[in-house]
Amino acid sequence: MHPAFSVIFLTTLIGAGQGLFLALFTTQAYGLFDLLPKQDGAGFYAPGSAIALLFLAGGLVASFFHLGRPERAWRSATQWRTSWLSREVIVLPAFMGTVLLYGAAQLFDWRPVLATLPGGTAIDATFVLGLLGTLLAFLLFLCTGMIYACLRFLREWHTPLTVINYLLLGTASGFSLAAAFAAWRAPELARFFAGWALIILLLGLVGRASALIRNRRLKPKSTPQSAIGVKHPRIVQVAQGFMGGSFNTREFFHGRSAGTLRWIKWLFLLGAFGLPALLLTAGISGAAKNLLAAAFVVQYLGLIAERWFFFAEANHPQNLYYRSVA
Repeated sequence: MHPAFSVIFLTTLIGAGQGLFLALFTTQAYGLFDLLPKQDGAGFYAPGSAIALLFLAGGLVASFFHLGRPERAWRSATQWRTSWLSREVIVLPAFMGTVLLYGAAQLFDWRPVLATLPGGTAIDATFVLGLLGTLLAFLLFLCTGMIYACLRFLREWHTPLTVINYLLLGTASGFSLAAAFAAWRAPELARFFAGWALIILLLGLVGRASALIRNRRLKPKSTPQSAIGVKHPRIVQVAQGFMGGSFNTREFFHGRSAGTLRWIKWLFLLGAFGLPALLLTAGISGAAKNLLAAAFVVQYLGLIAERWFFFAEANHPQNLYYRSVA
């Protein structure tokens, strides 16, 4: 498939925003049970939510560059009963609205108690908003991953690993961002976030490597013989059928060589996993702001390469014909 940078930025930016929000709410949930130091709403949760919202908004803006008629974007939500894309279009604004309300409630210290646990722990409105945001974040990961995983004819994507990897890689980048943010606003939490970022990153490496190994073993179900109904053992295509390009040749094939795909694969494995793991490990040892910030930046750049490879790796069946040129 042809990788569209608008979709690449959409998925990587909202993934980091989702992961950052999950990290923020994890801190609040741990603090509720005195497992982590409690943080100030206006000084920690509100600016953290604002950063998450900026990433989400950046992803939303990027998505419009992939639309032929952006003014009709609202219509994409009408097929929510059958389309994972429509569900994503609905869940993303709902999640952004919840993040906005969560940050505003933390900023203005709006904390009416809604319930009390048997041990006397009070559940206030910010916790409920955080819980709702967490559910929407996971639902958004599911919707985004299933847009690709539900396509049976693109066998490289049609696997549960697609959804799992979207979840793990987005969460890992979000926790890396949270570690850099905490080094600036709450240094006592930096190692906690960096440690979890490293753990999720290693799990993401396992998931992404599993997908690479699986896809490498895939063999096309269709052949030139089956396409034209001729069983001769040697079929040679001598022409593409036309001299100019078309939608099929532009949108369903990336146009890069196998060698280019190989070096991009090793580039993203190093940039999205190897180097960030080293930087996070060093950051855990010293909790240095620069190291943790560098870990997120390097990881995000690596994820851009990973997402490009994800799209380019998918081999549309029509490429048996349109990709072949004498």
